[in-house]
Amino acid sequence: MQNFSFQIPYFQGEYRVIAVDSRAQGKSADPGDSLTFEMMADDFNALLDSLHLDSCYVIGWSDGGINGLLLAIRHPEKVKKLAITGANLWPDTTGLTPYVFNDIKTESANLHKMPQNPETRNKMKITDLDLFEPHITLEELHRIQCPTLVIGGDHDAIPVRHTVLISENIPKAYLWIIPNSGHSTPIFKKDQFNPLINSFFKTPFRKIEGASTYQ
Repeated sequence: MQNFSFQIPYFQGEYRVIAVDSRAQGKSADPGDSLTFEMMADDFNALLDSLHLDSCYVIGWSDGGINGLLLAIRHPEKVKKLAITGANLWPDTTGLTPYVFNDIKTESANLHKMPQNPETRNKMKITDLDLFEPHITLEELHRIQCPTLVIGGDHDAIPVRHTVLISENIPKAYLWIIPNSGHSTPIFKKDQFNPLINSFFKTPFRKIEGASTYQ
């Protein structure tokens, strides 16, 4: 939740904000020995059920962006609109830049060599999640029904062409590539990020084709 310290107060002015520490992160414990993005997406679905909310607007960054995609795929009725930034579909050097992929691989190897205690095992579980997952297909993206805003920095940890691929395969998608930006768009580009997403949530989706592409 700390990662959204610039978003929570901004959106609280107009929305009921539900901020979540997903499994094994922040204040959320996870005693299990396995972790998948599908498990976390199902957690969010269960959370909405427990709060008696039939649907909501979703903002996800990085792993949260992956969770947002999977929530929209697995529980489409729960997502009114989806805004994701820095998400990837698969774990290799086309879904992550080679530098980032190798950095995660090195971190995982170092953690596996360390004495095992609850803290180390938790870090290892999160690192290995990004090293070996997700595995989202383009066909699954085609099933996303809600309007979606796909965001990435022009120098993101996720290659621009991969972010474009995500946008191209979601039926109702807009694409925003932020110039002079890395992966942490909600922090370093907050003054653009927050108002644009708010506008996206408030404005009806329009299909842009034919003569509309001149507008």
